[in-house]
Amino acid sequence: MLTIYNSLSNRKETFEPIVPGQVRMYVCGMTVYDYCHIGHARVLVVFDVIYRFLRHLGYEVTYVRNITDIDDKIIERARENNEEYFHLTERFIEAMHLDADALGVLRPDMEPCATDTIEPILEMIEKLERLGYAYQAGNGDVYFSVALFDGYGKLSGKKIDELRAGERVDVDAGKRDPLDFVLWKSAKPGEPKWPSKYGDGRPGWHIECSAMSNNLLGNHFDIHGGGHDLQFPHHENEIAQSESCNGEKFVNYWIHNGFVQVNHEKMSKSLGNFFMLREVLDTYRAEEIRYFIVSSHYRSQLNYSEDQLDNARAALQRLYAALQDTEPRDFPENSEYRQRFDQVMCDDFNTAGALAVLFDLVREINRAKAENADEKHGLASQLRFLGGIIGLLQADADEYLKSTPGQGGNGLSDTAIDELVEQRLQARAAKDWANADRIRDELAAAGIVIEDGAQGTRWRRS
Repeated sequence: MLTIYNSLSNRKETFEPIVPGQVRMYVCGMTVYDYCHIGHARVLVVFDVIYRFLRHLGYEVTYVRNITDIDDKIIERARENNEEYFHLTERFIEAMHLDADALGVLRPDMEPCATDTIEPILEMIEKLERLGYAYQAGNGDVYFSVALFDGYGKLSGKKIDELRAGERVDVDAGKRDPLDFVLWKSAKPGEPKWPSKYGDGRPGWHIECSAMSNNLLGNHFDIHGGGHDLQFPHHENEIAQSESCNGEKFVNYWIHNGFVQVNHEKMSKSLGNFFMLREVLDTYRAEEIRYFIVSSHYRSQLNYSEDQLDNARAALQRLYAALQDTEPRDFPENSEYRQRFDQVMCDDFNTAGALAVLFDLVREINRAKAENADEKHGLASQLRFLGGIIGLLQADADEYLKSTPGQGGNGLSDTAIDELVEQRLQARAAKDWANADRIRDELAAAGIVIEDGAQGTRWRRS
């Protein structure tokens, strides 16, 4: 039985899809004006794990993750670069896909862009206006009237009176109420624009997600996700405009992943602790970054540091080492390890608990290897299968352990290492222990670990 922590109720709830056996899920994706950072990587991996696990449980999942390809930041960045906004967004959409692919993130079933959804967005705005929830201000912008939606604040727990008291009334003179938010922005000179009954302009941020999710998944669907920072105001505003427009509940389960911190401080460009994913990939393997992300529960704060990534590297080396010298074999479909794995993952997608099950398997595999027992093959096949459910352990073990961490590459080549290992074997055969030790030390200094065992001598990068 799958339970999910629902941000709407602030408690774990038994998951019951609207249509038995089917799940419709929408996740707020990237605003494409720059490369993905570690915070983006967490969102991508967290909801990829949820998507994978729901499919593992047998659900037919329709997963939509949107792309915001028009907003103030995009327009400003394009102006700074002296390029058309769509050239900027095309470049960063491609970069986002490369980064997501590197992390082993499966492509969503649908990935709509805001600029491809203008017609549904305008249809929704016009309906909100007809129902009395939207109005056009004197400045040409169209706003949603927050005070007219009785349930405002039910996701974030914020009270309208308290929010209004904290707002600056002069933020936008066109608003009737400081809490009202923009649905359609009137075009300024030189900005991208689309025609509408309200005049040329472009959509506000909040309305695009409501229009895209309603258009692709229906007025009422199962799961909506995103980073914790989107809970207010973005997701709160989505609920207000969607439920006002459609007259029914918008989403049953809201899932929010926690923040990423750097050395226990909030990640921020102003603090100089802001890490682009591509920069991290120069030093660490993509799978090490993925392991680091899933090693903590998705709702917890994730503390980014090199020590944590080094721990992820060491953990993956243990897991892959257990897969060495094994062959694919059948294993019981309802084994003890699968039952335990499914049980912890069904408890609000507890990936940290799932990893603990994998390491229990590693201990059993190593025991079987020490006893030269044939059961090591079936156990290793279980390890690879269960790891695959959360997007790990799909590489060849020998190749993984020999590969150079990060994309940049450094140190000795595989060929050079193989030659030194062979020289050491020859020295050992000749009982030239001094030369054999010298070669081992040379390899160790280059970050190469030599392992002598019953299967012979092999090496891996540390």
